[in-house]
Amino acid sequence: MKHQYHNIFYYKDGILYNKFTRGPKSLKDQKVGDLNNGYLRTSINGNREKIHRIIYAMHHGYIPKIIDHINGNKLDNRIENLREVTIAQNNLNSKKPITNTSGIKGISWKKDIKKWIVRIPVNGKKKSFGTYFDLEVAKFVIQTMRHHFHKEFANHG
Repeated sequence: MKHQYHNIFYYKDGILYNKFTRGPKSLKDQKVGDLNNGYLRTSINGNREKIHRIIYAMHHGYIPKIIDHINGNKLDNRIENLREVTIAQNNLNSKKPITNTSGIKGISWKKDIKKWIVRIPVNGKKKSFGTYFDLEVAKFVIQTMRHHFHKEFANHG
């Protein structure tokens, strides 16, 4: 499947290169992309576009609404690291929030009972998988449940 991007760029190992000089700062055979909000982007006819979306389109012929970086690294734009997902699937594959205090995604301290609580989203709702005195036991439970329910989208943070 050819896409219009094939006329402008060529792809090699997760990197886009210019097929021709597109301006004083965009030379032929030069790597394409500058960092913006954690993603590599480039300009095409005055529009800013994310590199991973261009790469996906070059390989699949279309641009889906949401593209997930499977390994969580927004700079790893190898085609085998990109997949079309739903919003819910993309959220499952997210990293540990910066507000996390346990150090483990999905586990928080329940002060009133002095135990760790284990919760993950299942079918769009937060589901609890118990409370534990031992953080390592809670970690084992959450990783097991995440693998069971989230399957290939399980991300332990």
